[in-house]
Amino acid sequence: MIVDSHAHLMPSDHIAAIRKERARFPSVRVIEEGNSIALAFAGGKPTRPVSKGLSDVAARIAWMDKQCIDRQVVGGWVDSFGYELPVDEGDAWSRLANDAMLAAAKAEPRLMPLATVPLQDGVRAAAVLSAAIAAGCPGAMIGTLPRGVGSVLDAPHLDPFWKAADEIGAAIHIHPSFDAGDVRVNDYGLANAVGRISDAMVAVGRLIYSGHIMRYRNARVVVPMGAAGLPFLIGRLKQNQKVTPGVADPVEALSHLYFDSILHDPRVLQFVIGMLGADRLMMGSDMPFPIGDGEPMKIVAAAGLKSDQVASINGGLAAKLFRIGQ
Repeated sequence: MIVDSHAHLMPSDHIAAIRKERARFPSVRVIEEGNSIALAFAGGKPTRPVSKGLSDVAARIAWMDKQCIDRQVVGGWVDSFGYELPVDEGDAWSRLANDAMLAAAKAEPRLMPLATVPLQDGVRAAAVLSAAIAAGCPGAMIGTLPRGVGSVLDAPHLDPFWKAADEIGAAIHIHPSFDAGDVRVNDYGLANAVGRISDAMVAVGRLIYSGHIMRYRNARVVVPMGAAGLPFLIGRLKQNQKVTPGVADPVEALSHLYFDSILHDPRVLQFVIGMLGADRLMMGSDMPFPIGDGEPMKIVAAAGLKSDQVASINGGLAAKLFRIGQ
């Protein structure tokens, strides 16, 4: 079974539900121009418009067929997670999204949905995660900024969420945010080329040093884009542990992470495998975004791996991690 472990979906039924039920969400502004829709949360600036590729399931399946991909793990669109909303609205907003994702996966069984959770409140996030797992999601995709720019995933208020993920054994895909607050990446497309990597690197680095990765080791934490640059920093992370009292062992923590192949250069993939091994690597596309990999099995084929490693990367591990076919 060939599995794309990293893609995004915002079902058309979800967009329709947002339009229909906007009265339930007074802190959400729905911005419509022509056929496009954007969102603004709690008086903040609007998101980018929802791209057509996020909701076009027919085109997605056609692409999967062309790429010989059997199943695809789909998280939501991080821009739309609404962590800025008041807690009650955030809870309802996440459940609305999860209902739509589960319905889309029921209609198209080749899709495996990841939930979204209201990270603005750890207790609510734990409850929504538990409900989504019971309904058929293998885990959740979460953003790096649970309460907006400057917030962190190792904040004490999120301990109930991490505890629930650990107890359930949920897959938790930590996805970088598009706008993490560093204005230096606003030019030259650097938000995608560099900003997403640096954002995830800092967010996960905090989880490593705080001890979260090992404390909640039964949660299966996925860090995309080859573990977001962290393999390159292993030596520096270890040296910093020696000179910074109280931080957890980064080498041990990195050995417990899962990561994907969205690196665009087989030499870099070979380096990441050399540092972290191939047994926690999964093929991914980041569909439908242009910064993703439109032919994701090519980089795996070009990395000079053994056949059993290729089989694991191209679907064997993802099928186990995301409980596909179980």
